[in-house]
Amino acid sequence: MERDVEKEAADVQIRQHAVTPTPPREIPSPARTASLDPSSESSTTPSLLEKSLAANVASADADEHGTPLLPAKRHRSRLARYLDHNFFSYYRKTFTIVFAANLIAFIVMVSTQRSTRDLMTTVQIAVSANLMVALLFRQENFVNLWYEIFTSVPHGLPLWLRTRCAKVFHYGGAHSGCGVAAVTWHLLYTALATKEFVETRQNDARSSVITSWILVTMFLAMVIAAHPRLRVRYHDRFEYTHRFAGWAALATFWTHLILNAAADGRAKGLSLGMDLVQSVNFWFLLVSTGCSVLSWARLRRRTVTPERLSDHAIRLHFGYMPMKPFYGLKVSNRPLLEWHAFATIPDTDEQGGTKGFSVVVSNAGDWTKNTIQHQPQKLWVRGYPMHGLLYTSKLFKRIIVVATGSGIGPTLSLMKANITPRRILWSTPHPETTYGPTIMKTVLEADPNAVIWNTRTQGRPDMVTMTYRLFREYDAEAVFIISNPKLTRKVVYGMESRGIAAYGAIFDS
Repeated sequence: MERDVEKEAADVQIRQHAVTPTPPREIPSPARTASLDPSSESSTTPSLLEKSLAANVASADADEHGTPLLPAKRHRSRLARYLDHNFFSYYRKTFTIVFAANLIAFIVMVSTQRSTRDLMTTVQIAVSANLMVALLFRQENFVNLWYEIFTSVPHGLPLWLRTRCAKVFHYGGAHSGCGVAAVTWHLLYTALATKEFVETRQNDARSSVITSWILVTMFLAMVIAAHPRLRVRYHDRFEYTHRFAGWAALATFWTHLILNAAADGRAKGLSLGMDLVQSVNFWFLLVSTGCSVLSWARLRRRTVTPERLSDHAIRLHFGYMPMKPFYGLKVSNRPLLEWHAFATIPDTDEQGGTKGFSVVVSNAGDWTKNTIQHQPQKLWVRGYPMHGLLYTSKLFKRIIVVATGSGIGPTLSLMKANITPRRILWSTPHPETTYGPTIMKTVLEADPNAVIWNTRTQGRPDMVTMTYRLFREYDAEAVFIISNPKLTRKVVYGMESRGIAAYGAIFDS
């Protein structure tokens, strides 16, 4: 459950050096920033920048007053800390609240409805409502609105409230909670429809049963494929299943709704259209379909200007629209099969105006490796740019930004925005050789005292201790980390278990 990351690199600690908290400052000119000679990075001799940064580190376990650089975790049992900070994440809490609300409604409806037909009508409304909410939490404009509401909390309000509002990026729990609830409701509806058909043998009941069981098949395929372990192990298959089974389910749901409306209209003496517009399910399903159609209606093939940074990374520039900070975008070269989300970085001209945007792609799999090697000139983009985790940094007065490797890419948008005062900790192999002088310059302009750790020449750092030390020295309010899931969990747990607000996207945030 809990792993003692503090002991992994006990030989690498941050020496005490006072960093006096300062108000937001003007970004220094490039002439005052440090530089790194790429040729010296690959040699055994540390570069000028590396030496200056190494001067901020030592191998002490405590400061000159004997205070440990990394204090003990809060005085609770290991199990309690695991349950609080790992198992009961905000994602799972959100899922539980949504599913529990549906379960209560389920029990109430089953115990109060008298006729099977009335119960079937109510259950079908519950299916449609949950399906609509699940799809809304995957619609870009709705998600952006959600972020805007939660990040509008002013700095004058208590820190405990702002730290909780920053958990808005766990909205995926609402999506999955409503999705699983919709499947549960539909299983009940299918059981009732099957029972009705067995008893009556009516043709209308037969069509309802057939479409209901088709929906059961589609829903179960999507839920099983979305299980965290299966999703990570077979991510491409998860994408195919979720997309095509989802489309098939929407088409089947419309067929089911129209057939039922036709039968219901005949019984009431109404036309098909009139019966549909009087149905709550029709409007819920219309919103659900609109969420999917709107995203795909924005599908475009855009021109890309590749900038090869190294054998490990490439920066893709798009010029079709200016982009504000804190947005992400999905790109693909096979739009029906796979999509890859990246944080965007506003590109600026010599006068400081925004002229487009770019994304940093590093070698992390087959698609990224192929992109770096073949440098695409065209890519598909879909949907509207969407806010992500780092947008919640606006809620805090001062923050620590932690990144490893290509995790620096998403943080560049935060640096360009220059809204929240920050300190930066970046651990990566040969930073300038891998990611280029432009990215290095952006980092140092955002924080002239940035701690940039070259893992090739300085070894693997103790990220928990270094993050904690920077947090205390800078008197920050929160920590944001962009890294691989394993290290993200370590740092977030290492901070939260010591009473520090920490945020990092791990799974389906």
